[in-house]
Amino acid sequence: MPIDLDRLRILFEDDTILVVDKPAGLLTIATDTEKENTLYAALRTRAGRKKPPEKIFVVHRLDREASGLLVFAKTVEAKERLQEQFKDHSAGRRYLTVVEGRIAKDDFSIRSYLAENAAYRVYSTRKKEAGKLAVTHVHVVKRSPKTTVIQVRLETGRKHQIRVHLAEAGFPIIGDKVYGSRSNPIRRLALHGEYLSFRHPSTGKRLEFRSSYPRTFDAL
Repeated sequence: MPIDLDRLRILFEDDTILVVDKPAGLLTIATDTEKENTLYAALRTRAGRKKPPEKIFVVHRLDREASGLLVFAKTVEAKERLQEQFKDHSAGRRYLTVVEGRIAKDDFSIRSYLAENAAYRVYSTRKKEAGKLAVTHVHVVKRSPKTTVIQVRLETGRKHQIRVHLAEAGFPIIGDKVYGSRSNPIRRLALHGEYLSFRHPSTGKRLEFRSSYPRTFDAL
């Protein structure tokens, strides 16, 4: 079913970039099994209707089950400059998530090499040549007897990085059945991209965007 273009939550747009707050349950880009119902496809349709028509380029992604902030580019140059910032860690990304279990430490970092098996499941490996370095920084926001609310800052952006690192630490994200969660009370992955910052690819000005976490998280 096509996305209602009027319901897209666009936080910022100019002739170079577009910042969107992606809802949970929506793919960023197409997969082998889903080609049309994606955020990228919806933005391309929207851009194509403009006069003159515009183009849309993917800069980074969010998992289908997650929600939150994404920046897209409208030119190849803007895409490359933004991706360079993600690569050299000058772009800032922060996520809010709720995990199973009570985390004792207030702040800690997780560092490992991530690889992917034939079933597309990501895991940590001790073999540097077999994986890609992934670094995740964790800050505890709130604890309850059985769950912990945390902020996560990415130093690298690997596939399923937050989900794998937290699960391997013994604290799977609520709703993440793939990586060991035993509960799903809000019928979605409890992961939200709440903060995004980068230098504008044309002007060089530092831009910051924030998105409030979904209120369904309060139930956790």
